[in-house]
Amino acid sequence: MGGAQTGTGKTASFTLPMLQRLGIHANTSMSPARHPIRALILVPTRELAVQVHDSVKTYGKHLALRSTVIYGGVNIDSQIDIVRSGIEILVATPGRLLDHIQQKTLTLTKVEILVLDEADRMLDMGFMPISNRLFNYFPEQRQNLMFSATFSEDIKKLAGKILQNPVLIEVAKQNSVSELITHVVYPVDATRKQELLIQLIKQKDLQQVLVFTRTKQGADHLAQRLNKHDISSEAIHGDRNQLQRTKALDNFKQGLIRVAGCQLTLLHGVLISTNCLM
Repeated sequence: MGGAQTGTGKTASFTLPMLQRLGIHANTSMSPARHPIRALILVPTRELAVQVHDSVKTYGKHLALRSTVIYGGVNIDSQIDIVRSGIEILVATPGRLLDHIQQKTLTLTKVEILVLDEADRMLDMGFMPISNRLFNYFPEQRQNLMFSATFSEDIKKLAGKILQNPVLIEVAKQNSVSELITHVVYPVDATRKQELLIQLIKQKDLQQVLVFTRTKQGADHLAQRLNKHDISSEAIHGDRNQLQRTKALDNFKQGLIRVAGCQLTLLHGVLISTNCLM
């Protein structure tokens, strides 16, 4: 059971040992039967699923281990073809994984390692009833790993259901502020926030800026105004399809756009979701 804020390297902390353990039995056989799903990583969002799978591919590029990622919002048929070809490591969002199980396109009876990443966010986003159903499809003998930024009572209850005498490792105190981040507050009239943002970006020559907005429309309007001031920008939110969101994130990472405007999802004033996950 690991406690770590986003950006502290927890993906590597479970992916590298996983690859080392599974790599012992890696093989180059073309038979799907020789490549059962042996490790499953459950994550709350599509963007995080893609990010984690990218890490799996990067760290394991010299190993004869197959991996893929499945998530909702895209056609399931292309995912079915890849899954049926045989893969050892699967990164998935709970809802789409359940879709595959119900369509009998994959089996989890050979899973040796189960990872729940961002477990606190899965709870907040209402995924746990689905995840509880998924537990029925796993073998009893497996290693469970759970990662969470916070350890609420709900998280502790979940841990009690799926973990047995877990070792708890925390790399930072709960709710602590990252020492790598500088916080600056600019008091400004609400009607002049965008004007101030434009001035800061230009004066400081900022090349990669994430701006979080309360609404999808706010993200769209912000991107439009910044582009009018020759600051290349794109909006990223749930109304854009997966291809558009992925392309926008890639453009941001590659420096093709300077600003990504992202809509936040809040529950009782607490952040539970953002479409901008680097």
